[in-house]
Amino acid sequence: MIWAKPVKITSMITVYGIPNCDTVKKARAWLDGKGIAHRFHDFKKLGISAELLQAWSEAVGWQRLLNRQGSTWRKLDPAVQAVACDSTGACALMAQQPSLIKRPVVQWQGHLSVGFDAADWEKHPVPS
Repeated sequence: MIWAKPVKITSMITVYGIPNCDTVKKARAWLDGKGIAHRFHDFKKLGISAELLQAWSEAVGWQRLLNRQGSTWRKLDPAVQAVACDSTGACALMAQQPSLIKRPVVQWQGHLSVGFDAADWEKHPVPS
């Protein structure tokens, strides 16, 4: 789990991901269980802007955002995978195929996190 400086401070926590992703489901259930209000941004339905991906890349690093463990990555042709050799290429590829973004990405009030780890989230102050 990586916590980074804010990309943009908002009053509402935003969870970015795919609704059928098990990790996203766990993260949302954790927030719900704590009574923490949040909104959900579905990558598949709403997409993701290149500007936001670039901001996230600057905050946590493109290597952290790019999910090279998932089936979407494994199904890509090696020539397409090679495009993700730097921030620009990786962000362009993630914008085209949001399933390549590690999930969830959460914009907290003052922080950005990638992935879900309940023990780590317990240590971090979150609004009630």
